[in-house]
Amino acid sequence: MSEIKRRGSESLSEKVLALAEEPRPVSCLVYTLLLPWVAEVAREHSIPSALLWIQPATVFDIYYYYFVEGYKDVLSNNIDDPSYSVKFPGLPTLTSPDLPSFFVASSAFSVILECFQEQFDELVREGTKQWVLVNTFDALEFDALRAIEKFNLIGVGPLLPSAFLDGKDPSDTCFGVDLFSVTKDYVEWLNTKEKSSVVYISFGSLTVLEKWQMEEIAHGLIESGRPFLWVVRKPDGRLKGSEEDEIYQAVDNLKEKMKEGVIVPWCSQVEVLGHPSIGCFVTHCGWNSTLESLVGGVPVVAFPQWTEQGTNAKLIQDVWKTGVRVRVNEKEKIVKSEELKNCIEVVMGGCERGEELRKNAKKWKDLAKEAVEEGGSSEKNLQMFLDEVQHEYS
Repeated sequence: MSEIKRRGSESLSEKVLALAEEPRPVSCLVYTLLLPWVAEVAREHSIPSALLWIQPATVFDIYYYYFVEGYKDVLSNNIDDPSYSVKFPGLPTLTSPDLPSFFVASSAFSVILECFQEQFDELVREGTKQWVLVNTFDALEFDALRAIEKFNLIGVGPLLPSAFLDGKDPSDTCFGVDLFSVTKDYVEWLNTKEKSSVVYISFGSLTVLEKWQMEEIAHGLIESGRPFLWVVRKPDGRLKGSEEDEIYQAVDNLKEKMKEGVIVPWCSQVEVLGHPSIGCFVTHCGWNSTLESLVGGVPVVAFPQWTEQGTNAKLIQDVWKTGVRVRVNEKEKIVKSEELKNCIEVVMGGCERGEELRKNAKKWKDLAKEAVEEGGSSEKNLQMFLDEVQHEYS
């Protein structure tokens, strides 16, 4: 990371200086997570900067209390106790499983936590009330956006392609790049299914589940008796030896029993979640996936794995009430097939709770689209930010 900082700072500084001679010089630097050195470059050139926070405002607040307000020791000492709970100002009561996994002392990603520490040190160092643009919207996280007076948290989301959000640009259907190759055969299959009948399962681009967990998921889907679309990435060399091949083979061996489902290596998730046949999303609760489920109006089975996903699952189940969270079998440390099947049934079945989840999902879908419309909260917030930048730079 130090080399990235050194080279990145040099290159960015050179670019800022070069553009200073142009008719439209740089008036603000907007940067995202793990790049706090961008703010240093901005300060050196006497131009403002803003952090684009790509996780929920709630998670920003948690990190703030952890790094700045002295909660580091108490959280680190209790994070392994599942019964431990904490109440931060402006946030719901959180238990250990609801907190970012980077707080665990044994976390293999301690270097990431150090980067977050550096990020908050830089924000505090600025002294003035720093802009933090957050990929959320006012109605979704009203209290969390206002919990910390030291920073100016501004909801500017959801940051999704226009075709699936406000519809102003029908050609804007993707984020500009797909991490993996995509075929569209699954769309034709979805077109043959009834409304809200299909379970969609995806754990994002980074999560790799154990073989035993993949088998339990497969059995849970089979037992649910519902059609499903499951994203299972092909081996890409991320795991050592034959482990990755064994995981993929474990699912492949069950294909004969999964006659109701389609397995694909990758797909356009925003397109899938916007399809009328999708009735449930089994998700790892990454923030992009969470926002996409809200915009699509799709209730979820929350299946968090690491980083801030436990916090997102907490919000999904207990605050926004658009899904249910799976319970991990404490003895085997996996989610059993019966648990997954039951959660899917709650979300898609005819019980009162399922109806409430679907009703709430529709509510948040409408509010998300309202936020980005002309005159909506995110549209106004973004314009206000641009006006302030113009005023400060002029």
